[in-house]
Amino acid sequence: MATGISEMSFHATTRLYAQHFCTASPFISPLRKNAKANQRRSLHARSWGISEKTHNFQNINLSQPFQSGKKFTECHCQLASDIANLSHDEANSTWVQDAVNKVSQVLGSTNGKGAIEFENGSAKHGEDPTLVMPEPAKDLQPKKTRGSSLVEDEAWRLLVESMVYYCGGPVGTIAANDPLDSNKLNYDQVFIRDFIPSGIAFLLKGEYEIVRNFILHTLQLQSWEKTMDCHSPGQGLMPASFKVRTVPLDGDENATEEVLDPDFGEAAIGRVAPVDSGLWWIILLRAYGKCSGDLSVQERIDVQTGIKMILKLCLADGFDMFPTLLVTDGSCMIDRRMGIHGHPLEIQALFYSALMCAREMLAPEDGSADLIRALNNRLIALSFHIREYYWVDMKKLNEIYRYKTEEYSYDAVNKFNIYPDQIPPWLVEWMPSKGGFLIGNLQPAHMDFRFFSLGNLWSIVSSLATTQQSHAILDLIETKWSDLVAQMPLKICYPALEGQEWRIITGSDPKNTPWSYHNGGSWPTLLWQLTVACIKMNRPEIAERALEIAEKRLSIDKWPEYYDTKSARFIGKQARLYQTWSIAGYLVAKLLLEKPDLAKTLWSEEDAEILNALNVMVDPTNPRRKRGKVLKKTYIV
Repeated sequence: MATGISEMSFHATTRLYAQHFCTASPFISPLRKNAKANQRRSLHARSWGISEKTHNFQNINLSQPFQSGKKFTECHCQLASDIANLSHDEANSTWVQDAVNKVSQVLGSTNGKGAIEFENGSAKHGEDPTLVMPEPAKDLQPKKTRGSSLVEDEAWRLLVESMVYYCGGPVGTIAANDPLDSNKLNYDQVFIRDFIPSGIAFLLKGEYEIVRNFILHTLQLQSWEKTMDCHSPGQGLMPASFKVRTVPLDGDENATEEVLDPDFGEAAIGRVAPVDSGLWWIILLRAYGKCSGDLSVQERIDVQTGIKMILKLCLADGFDMFPTLLVTDGSCMIDRRMGIHGHPLEIQALFYSALMCAREMLAPEDGSADLIRALNNRLIALSFHIREYYWVDMKKLNEIYRYKTEEYSYDAVNKFNIYPDQIPPWLVEWMPSKGGFLIGNLQPAHMDFRFFSLGNLWSIVSSLATTQQSHAILDLIETKWSDLVAQMPLKICYPALEGQEWRIITGSDPKNTPWSYHNGGSWPTLLWQLTVACIKMNRPEIAERALEIAEKRLSIDKWPEYYDTKSARFIGKQARLYQTWSIAGYLVAKLLLEKPDLAKTLWSEEDAEILNALNVMVDPTNPRRKRGKVLKKTYIV
C-alpha cells in the first residue's frame, strides 16, 4: 500500500472512529468510550405499530421506529460505512494517514503527526469533519407479488417485525419475536448464523441496506476486547451475537447513546466460541456482492483485513495432522454437547465454502501472497480428505467392514485405524443401495456415522462433494424421506442418540432428549439449504415437495424453531415460536423456487484447478502420497 499503513492499524482505526462517532452526543472522548466498552447491554426494544390481524404488509412504515415516552436525543452517528468506505486505490488519502496516526497516538505510539484534536466539543483537522447523519431507513418491505400466498405475506411481515435498528439504520433481525414470551433469554439478540437466511431473503428481494449494515457493524465487533477467566481468544473471532442498547449519556440525564454489545461465547451456555460465525460472515459477504453488484464493500481495506483475520485464525498452525478444522463440541448450529467435537462435517463444509468465497474476494497484493498460497493448499487437501474419508455408501461400508487394523505403514489402507465393529447395526439396515452421504465426524479410531443435514447440503452447495456424491446425497434424502423429512423438513441429524449412548454423549441433556432439538429434531430453517442444493443439482422437485409439506404447518404452528418426535409430529417442547430463521428459511426457499437463477449467487462451482490437483493426488505415482520432503507443509490426505 502506498502509504505503508498496516492493515491491523487501519482495522483498529475503523473500530476507534466507529465507536467514537456512534453516540447520541456530537463527541465522546475516546477514554470515556473505552470505559464503557465492557458494560453489559441489552437490546433496545422497538414497537412497529403493526396490526396482528392483517396479512397486508405494504403499509408498514419502517422509517419511523416507535419512540417511548422517555426523551431520546438524536443519534449523531458517522457509521463505519462512511468512515472506512475506502478502496485500496483510495487508501493513500490524507484523511486515512491522519486517522492511522491518531490510532498510533492512542495506542502509545510516538508518532503524533496529523492527529485529530478535540477542543470544546469540536474536532480540528484542518477543517471540522462532517458528521453524517444516517438517512432514515427505507421501507424494507418487499412489494406484494401477484399470486403470493397468505403464508408468504405473513412471513414477510414477521421478518420485518424482527428487524433491529442501530443509529437509525437496520442492522439485523432478532432470533425470535414471540410477543407472548416473557422469558427471552438470548433470543432477543442478533445472531450471526441466524441472520444468514434473513440476509439472503432481503438480498433476493433487492433490499441490500440491512445486509450491508450487518456486514460492516459485525466487522467492527471483530476487534472487540474479549476475555473469559483472563484468557483472550485469537484475533479474528466473530461474535456469536450482539445486542443494541440505548444507554444514558454520562453527564446528561436527557441524552442517550446507542451501543452494540457483542457476545463471543463468554455468556453462552457452555462458554463455547462460535467457530461458524466468521465462516458465515464471509459467505454472506460474497452473496452480498453477487446479488447487489456492489463490490466496493468487499474491496474496502477494513473488510479485506477482516477476511484475512478470519483466515489467519482458521489456517493457524497447530498440532493437528489433518486439513480439517479442529473444534470443540457445540461450536456451530449444534451449540450444545452432542458428540461433534473434533472435525465435524458442518464446520468443514462451511470452512471450505468460506475459503472458496475468500479466494474470490481477496485483493491481489504482495502482502496476501503467502495467505492465498496457504488457502489454495488447504482447499486441495481439505477437498481430497472429505471426499475420500468422509464418504460412505454400500460399497464403502463393505470396505470398512473388511478393514485390517493396527497397520503401521505410510501406505496403510486403514489410515485412521477404524475398527469394523464401529459400523452401527442401524446403518447396515438403513443405507440404501442407491445413495450415500458424508459422515458426521472423523478422528483417529473413530467415525461418527450419523447423517448431519447441514454439513451434507452445504457440501453440495460449496462443491466440497463431487457431482456424483452430491446426487447420491439427494438420492438418499429421497429414499429415506420418511426418516429425514416426514411431516416437517428437515432432520438436523439422523438417528437420535438414545439410552446409554444419549446419557454418555450428551451428559443426559434434558433439552437434547431423543428426537428433540439437536438430537434428531426437525428444523424448518434447513429448508433453504436443501433448496439451494436441489436447484444446483437440477433437482428442484425435491425442494418443492419439502416446501409443500412445510407450508401446510408453519403458519398454523406459529413458525416454531424446531419440531420433535421421529416423524416431526409435535412442536418442539422448548421451541420458540415466531423463530426468525424458520420464517426466513421458508422465504428463501420460496423465492429461489420461483426464480431458480438467483440460486447461482449462493453456490460455488467445481474449481478446475482443485479438480486437476485432486486428479494428480490420486495418481499412485504421485510422490505426495509417499513419505518424503515434497512440500513444506503437508497434511494427511
